[in-house]
Amino acid sequence: MIFTIPNIISAIRIALVPVFLWLLVGRDDAANAGWLLAFIGGTDWVDGFLARKLNQVSELGKFLDPAADRLAVAAAVIGGWISGAIPWPVCLAIIVREVVIVIGALVVGIASRSKIDVRYIGKVATLGIYFAISFFLVGRGTDTAWLEWSGWITIVPSLILYYVSAYQYIGDMRGALGRDGAVSSDA
Repeated sequence: MIFTIPNIISAIRIALVPVFLWLLVGRDDAANAGWLLAFIGGTDWVDGFLARKLNQVSELGKFLDPAADRLAVAAAVIGGWISGAIPWPVCLAIIVREVVIVIGALVVGIASRSKIDVRYIGKVATLGIYFAISFFLVGRGTDTAWLEWSGWITIVPSLILYYVSAYQYIGDMRGALGRDGAVSSDA
């Protein structure tokens, strides 16, 4: 089924990404862009929880949820880098990890007709990334130093988890390519 509550929530999260970019780049309103990003990140858990609770897990949902994350994180990192709200080393670390994972997932998808399931540690890391970037953006938009410090305090462990999950995903990818696509990991 396409029109499930979790899929609609994921679609709304995707639809909010251009609004986020408009606030950040079009209106130069980093604070409200940061609040919106926190909302997008916070609702990431809602769609998955509802999908399981309402027994509405679907293949479309398994695609939409991580797609919403990738789009929102990419928009936040690129927009934050362009606007100067997010330190460039943070942006670079996130971009490098994302490029490796996206290319690997594409290779697995094409070569073995399978996909790599989302791991819990990856979800936790992504949530931390969302909130760290939100802290940086709201801190810049309101000229509040403690929020920028909160961004740094949140981003360091989140990036560590982000790279640990990347290492695990790479192992999943290698396994998928070695088993002709018979891949499954914990969600």
